[in-house]
Amino acid sequence: MAMHKRIFANHPNSIMTKENAPLIAIILSFFAIYIIWGSTYLFVAYAVEEIPPLKMAAVRFLLASFIILIFSPLLIKWKEVKKAEIKNAMIAGFMFLTLGNGAMTYALQFIDSGFSALIISAQPLVLLFMMKAINGTPIKPKAMIGVGLGILGMYLLISQQGITSGPDQWKGLLAIISCLFTWGYASMYVSKVEMPKSIFVNSAIQMLFSGFSLIIISFLFREPTVNWLELKPISIFSVLYLVIFGSIMAFTAFNYLLKFISPEKVSTSTYINPIVALMLGWYFRDELVTMQSVIAAGILLTGVYFINSNKVKKKAAV
Repeated sequence: MAMHKRIFANHPNSIMTKENAPLIAIILSFFAIYIIWGSTYLFVAYAVEEIPPLKMAAVRFLLASFIILIFSPLLIKWKEVKKAEIKNAMIAGFMFLTLGNGAMTYALQFIDSGFSALIISAQPLVLLFMMKAINGTPIKPKAMIGVGLGILGMYLLISQQGITSGPDQWKGLLAIISCLFTWGYASMYVSKVEMPKSIFVNSAIQMLFSGFSLIIISFLFREPTVNWLELKPISIFSVLYLVIFGSIMAFTAFNYLLKFISPEKVSTSTYINPIVALMLGWYFRDELVTMQSVIAAGILLTGVYFINSNKVKKKAAV
């Protein structure tokens, strides 16, 4: 673990804190972004069956931020938070949650949860190109192999007629693809600016600002009103699961990891998320899992492996 910290401390896109990250905290945080986030696709799909997507996302993040704020006297030292940190957290929340997660929630009205998770698994591929375009980070030969495999996997995944032939499928595809860019840029952004040192402050500010901005966007999109008392139990349970596990636990773990781990390392959650989402979507919602999807997933995730293993070896050499 100490070796990993020395590696990432030298990475130009990482900001390290003075305190050391406990190994158990790192492990639990990775479990949260690997497994819990993988399961959120299923529960978002359940929730948007009855609740308009932007309104559901707004309620999810507002409830989560309010819960954190209620316990803030025990968790947060607000006097130590700088104005610049609050501003940066608001910007990050808008990119991560309003634009990124909001678009993903919107997309799950039109495409299967496991299918959307597979597309999002290409995030390290997009992040690689963005780091090249914005930071001038060179793409090494081994990473180029990963790029080729990633592009092939994405083509095989999206070109399936049985999955993408619906009249509104293109809306979901465009929304999911937009997530790749907003989340990628947001990860690069938070690794360069000064964020709140407390992960609870960071998460609360991001979710609170995102919740209110999603309410405004929901109003502008004229989403229908919701009678919360008439919702099915699975819808209520899904929202509560997303609040407690998806937002408070997993998103706080995500922000915690970004304090100690480089953004492309954190993005390796895309290895596990689609597998979890595919299995849950197939088992609980009878979502279609074709052989072409399985092959595409294998090729795509192999490409992502080549991309990330190249980065790790490069840091180790440094």
